[in-house]
Amino acid sequence: MAKIDFGGVLENVVTRDEFPLEKAREVLKDEVIAIIGYGVQGPGQALNLKDNGFNVIIGQRKNSKTWDKAVADGWKEGETLFEIDEACQKGTIIQYLLSDAGQIALWPTVEKHLTPGKALYFSHGFGITYKEHTSIVPSKDIDVILVAPKGSGTSLRRMFLEGRGLNSSYAIYQDATGKAFDRVVALGIGVGSGYLFETTFKKEVYSDLTGERGTLMGAIQGIFEAQYTVLRENGHSPSEAFNETVEELTQSLMPLVAENGMDWMYANCSTTAQRGALDWKDKFRDAVLPVFKDLYQSVATGNEAEITIKANSQSDYRVKLEKELDQLHNSEMWRAGKAVRKLRPEN
Repeated sequence: MAKIDFGGVLENVVTRDEFPLEKAREVLKDEVIAIIGYGVQGPGQALNLKDNGFNVIIGQRKNSKTWDKAVADGWKEGETLFEIDEACQKGTIIQYLLSDAGQIALWPTVEKHLTPGKALYFSHGFGITYKEHTSIVPSKDIDVILVAPKGSGTSLRRMFLEGRGLNSSYAIYQDATGKAFDRVVALGIGVGSGYLFETTFKKEVYSDLTGERGTLMGAIQGIFEAQYTVLRENGHSPSEAFNETVEELTQSLMPLVAENGMDWMYANCSTTAQRGALDWKDKFRDAVLPVFKDLYQSVATGNEAEITIKANSQSDYRVKLEKELDQLHNSEMWRAGKAVRKLRPEN
């Protein structure tokens, strides 16, 4: 483990240089990794582990869409693809990659197979952190660990196939065997992490829920909508409003930020853009800072978890969700976006 300076703060980070794939294979050579759930994170993590030479099996409900997806991805019934109960029995490490609601529903099935010495692996700290809402309380004689890739399972798989790694966080909630650190880091390397930074289950879920509701999804969509609306109300066409709101950001500027940081992106824009950005950034920060403080408090108190669990427990939740997503999909801004994407040179 290395100490890396992040802006003057030293943090524990594990890289492939100090914990290479060969070491990860050696650590897990006698383990059976059972992936429970084949939805968002499951496919990417499972396929990367398999391609990296680990002993992986899938646990999924038979005759479901995700079972069929697993078959299409090459997992074979009775060999590497099993019903959830059987996969949990066979696995020495159970990667619990169902949705948060799915984890709550299936916990009694999984719990009975968590015999002493096994490991329970999460990619999200929700179930453990909000145990008063989820009732997910593992016994004291197993390892409880977390690897959370900082991106979707699709991105994890795509970057793996490109020979790159997606950074991930790791955490140890419970070390019953004395092997939890080696297990979690080996799994993090195995699923395709570029590097692993240390966190806790609570910090992971607090930052994750804040990020999803904030700059990663909720806030950015809200900002898109606000700017697009102002431009359209002032006579700008849908294509112009979309290009100035979304297209230039995602296709031109964010790649520069990803490459060398926001300061470097500023330095590589016009002096007019630099001056305006520097003059207005504090106004935007001051406007949204109270919203982010409210958001974090809602996450930390468990209010966001309670809202999520309550919504997912409603029998018509999926119908309501599809209606909300359909409204987003059919909004003028994203219909304009579809047309703009078709005009990209590579299309």
